[in-house]
Amino acid sequence: MHIRALCSDYTGTLSRSGKLIDGVSERLHRLAQVLDIHVVTSDTRKNARVQLQGIPLTTLLDEIPVARHDEYKRGYINKLRLSLNQIVVLGNGRNDRLWLKAARDAGGLVIAVDAGEGCAIDAMTNAHVFVVGITNALDLLLDERRLVGTLRTS
Repeated sequence: MHIRALCSDYTGTLSRSGKLIDGVSERLHRLAQVLDIHVVTSDTRKNARVQLQGIPLTTLLDEIPVARHDEYKRGYINKLRLSLNQIVVLGNGRNDRLWLKAARDAGGLVIAVDAGEGCAIDAMTNAHVFVVGITNALDLLLDERRLVGTLRTS
């Protein structure tokens, strides 16, 4: 795989109780040196923009303009000027299931994350990998060899 972009939810994926989880900022700074980073979120607590301030994001979309957040997120990754097999998508919520499924079905890398607020079964069943802790998930991207054993088929 040649990953060129990271797309992530915020609430419950990068954050817990609305606060960016310790260690996420440093890891996103490192990843931003090699990947475009897109955060698309329903932003339940309406503070993602403040919490992510200073992190070099390609996109922060924290006001989804439609009622069907799951469909909007899927549409967002389909509009990127990248093949979906060049994208890694992170999420934990039921409203992440469609963009997780779209990326997975197109050959992208999909990681369902429990950052302490749970992970919807729909997110888990549409992922390649389920990881406890967002820093663990981001570390998989910083050292891609860590994924080899998990995703190996032979």
